[in-house]
Amino acid sequence: MDTTGKKTLIVFSGDFDRAMAAFIIANGAAAMGDEVTMFFTFWGLNILRKPEKIKTQKSSLQAMFGRMMPRGAGRLGLSKMNFGGMGAPMMKKVMKQQNAMTLEQLIESAKEQDVKFVACTLSMDIMGFKEEELIDGLEFAGVGSYLGEADEANVNLFI
Repeated sequence: MDTTGKKTLIVFSGDFDRAMAAFIIANGAAAMGDEVTMFFTFWGLNILRKPEKIKTQKSSLQAMFGRMMPRGAGRLGLSKMNFGGMGAPMMKKVMKQQNAMTLEQLIESAKEQDVKFVACTLSMDIMGFKEEELIDGLEFAGVGSYLGEADEANVNLFI
């Protein structure tokens, strides 16, 4: 089986810098003609959240999770040196000075290049995320689906 044209990424982290790395790699692989699947699980699901609040039925614990976590790619903090929430804005300023794409632009670019975004349904259930709270264009599946994709890939990354 030829696996040279397929890459998978598990996006576990909801940190801004790690999300940037995941989307830079995904866009690079897609630009090289590779088929790319990104499997978002646990904190990585925060990247896919819509920035606005969506009313849904949740348990009190699930609602608390939702309030405590960042809503969308624009609100993520850094994994290191976050400086009480100032780290990500400082990083974004430096990126703008260097004419680097924003995380939101990288997400749109990945969509345009047909990168497959898969939201982990078990993590969604645990954390109380509903499909309508997440951005459009996602697939919803469990770990078995990801493992099937990973079996066919020559690169599997955990970010």
